[in-house]
Amino acid sequence: MGMGSNGDLKYEISQNAYIKLVLHSLRHKTAAVNGVLIGRVSPKDDGVVEISDSVPLFHSNLALLPPLEISLIMIEEHYVAQGLSIVGYFHANERFDDVELCGVAKNIGDHISRYFPQAPILLLNSKKLEALSKGKERSSVMQLCVKDASKNWRMVGADGGSKLLLKEPSANVVLSDYISSEKWKDVTDVDDHLDDVTKDWLNPGLFN
Repeated sequence: MGMGSNGDLKYEISQNAYIKLVLHSLRHKTAAVNGVLIGRVSPKDDGVVEISDSVPLFHSNLALLPPLEISLIMIEEHYVAQGLSIVGYFHANERFDDVELCGVAKNIGDHISRYFPQAPILLLNSKKLEALSKGKERSSVMQLCVKDASKNWRMVGADGGSKLLLKEPSANVVLSDYISSEKWKDVTDVDDHLDDVTKDWLNPGLFN
């Protein structure tokens, strides 16, 4: 299968990549936050983009391009040795009940699709996240958005669950545990790092 249109692709996200981004959004509950998805196209040529890691980016001034550019270069340089690169964008809106894709998210998504043309945007769905804490949510708490043929971002409909896959079925159970133990307090993003370089945006101790 060729890497033609986004419509045929599936995106599989690893447990750690998934959890790290959700915890980041919980650490800055009243702010919009974002992050990048790290991975590669599956070598099996089965139309799967494997998202194996993620990097929490910002919790303030998301729309500023210079810090974003610097960060993307820094992140790409770190992962290239592992044969990985930036393959998508994560966004959580400021308002809990806001499940629309805003202009800022679309602009950054456009920016990231220069690195990887099939880059999706994963948008946090806070209602699903809330359902998760009540033990009612099995599927991803993120909404998949892709570019259509005319290069407009659109949410993948109700069937989208089959296009965004949690690699480990246990991901939401582990996420719930981490939320109840307030693990989100330990997440460091690039914003924190730019303020204080001793803070490591790779979050090496997060899953210990």
